[in-house]
Amino acid sequence: MTEVIRRYGPVLTGLILLAVALWLALLVVLPQIMMVDFSFRPSLPPSKLGGPEDVYTVKNYATLWTNQIHLAIFIKTIWASALVTAVTLAVCYPVAFYLAQVAPKRRLPLLMLMLIVPFWINELLRTFSWYIILAFNGLLNSLLVGLGIFDEPQRMLGGDVGVIVGMVYVYILFMVFPLYNAIESLDRNQIEAARDLGAGWLRIHWRVVLPHAKPGIAVGCIMTFMLAAGSYAVPALLGGPQSRWFTEVIYNWFFEGGNWNQGAAYAFILLVLCIGVILTAMKLFRVGLTDIAK
Repeated sequence: MTEVIRRYGPVLTGLILLAVALWLALLVVLPQIMMVDFSFRPSLPPSKLGGPEDVYTVKNYATLWTNQIHLAIFIKTIWASALVTAVTLAVCYPVAFYLAQVAPKRRLPLLMLMLIVPFWINELLRTFSWYIILAFNGLLNSLLVGLGIFDEPQRMLGGDVGVIVGMVYVYILFMVFPLYNAIESLDRNQIEAARDLGAGWLRIHWRVVLPHAKPGIAVGCIMTFMLAAGSYAVPALLGGPQSRWFTEVIYNWFFEGGNWNQGAAYAFILLVLCIGVILTAMKLFRVGLTDIAK
């Protein structure tokens, strides 16, 4: 803080802190407080607001545990988001390691640009591109039928597979960059020393690279899980009635059912779940906020 004050001066530093505080208060803290207040109140017509029936209750939260369909969707969203996170980690780790430790420095800017350019396009359009690829008469089915792998096109949309594939692609950068930042700081001499001592590649990654990359893994897993669990566009476009996401249920309560109180309760449950995942990931990877901030 002292360095910031010395660099920008006390007045400008105070204005920056005030702007950040207002931003957090108006766009984060107050909406969450209102959501919690809504979640503990019954859904009433305007004429009954503030009346004897407008009392705090846990009925909205109990609805999730009594509605077996919504509970099943909630549990499915948890394990499917965890699966998206695991698949994204498996896909991104080799990419991040190559960029950080193997790729020539002169090619790195081009490789980074090739990785980033597709994400200049809006997330909705990128999701639509996977809709075209995975459609019954889409590019992937045409290729597989043309190669003789399938005799006829297969239905790849409307299920969990299409949703998971779409999410892995949409959120891949949120895993790649934390991993890259963590692995890039690893001294290559440690890898060379392990190789000179006779360690194979699997052992080098398990004993040298992965322990060093724990903060990046934690950040990538946290961000990917939270984005997957809170995604609406991807499951809405690539999924179907049999692959509904919990966010779709929340959307229906707010904008189709008109029950903001019930939707707020469901949204708060999802928020608590994401906070629990953050704390669990930090404990699992044995990292603190300081390690993550690096």
